[in-house]
Amino acid sequence: MKITYLGLGAMGARMAENLIKAGHELTVWNRTPTAAEPLVSMGAARVDSPKDAVSGAEIVVSCVRDDEASKAVWLDDANGAIHGMPADAIAIESSTLTIEWVKALGGAFSEKSLAFLDAPVLGSRPQAEGKQLIHVVGGEENVFTKARAVLADMGGAQHLMGPVGTGAAMKLMVNSMMGVQVTALAELLAATEKGGISKARAAEVFGSTIVCSPQMKIVSGLMAQGTHSPLFPVELIEKDLGYAVKEAGGADALPVTSAARDVFTKALEAGDGDLNMSAVEKLY
Repeated sequence: MKITYLGLGAMGARMAENLIKAGHELTVWNRTPTAAEPLVSMGAARVDSPKDAVSGAEIVVSCVRDDEASKAVWLDDANGAIHGMPADAIAIESSTLTIEWVKALGGAFSEKSLAFLDAPVLGSRPQAEGKQLIHVVGGEENVFTKARAVLADMGGAQHLMGPVGTGAAMKLMVNSMMGVQVTALAELLAATEKGGISKARAAEVFGSTIVCSPQMKIVSGLMAQGTHSPLFPVELIEKDLGYAVKEAGGADALPVTSAARDVFTKALEAGDGDLNMSAVEKLY
């Protein structure tokens, strides 16, 4: 299948690589062209604008940082991908975005009678590499059915949540729960250490309990080791929790999520935005 991938960051590059490995004919675009070089060496074609990149594509996937980047990639007046989309192509937005923007973007595609799915992914870099991402999808069932095999070439599970916007809603819910757990874990490990138990020992015992999720077992270990190489950077989860709070109507609607976001904001202000989310333990 002829596929275009727009946005080759840490997640996008890994997902695009899996599409090549699955045998698809891949065209790629990235704002920084050098990011495409490894994929070009694997057989991908690199194009200089999103509009040109989607020529002849059957599926177009985007994975970029935020609402503003998504708007530029898809709807820019001169180079937006929507202006070059074939009539029978399917657009898939896999970025973590606000529900409001995803619905607006879906409306833009609907006005042009183009098929669209919002399909963000659950998982980080190791899951992207191992093709174990979970796609949570918003859109029409018939479009989802057509695109599902391609989604499966990038991930291990695909869930249709409802109409456009519900994929984004599910993604923000999951990331918010993760952020709350990470920040609570950081402060509790620090408090336990002050009580005389090392972070390593506390993390070991905590990881053996039913209370501890698989993700928090990994995070507690990273906190105990003080190892924060980026898997899910602070700056991105801070952005996602901010989106969740905004969509809910403010801090009064999501007080716990808002408090967790404030912790990540402090980590950003401390200069740790590029580190893994586990780096919030440095604040305590």
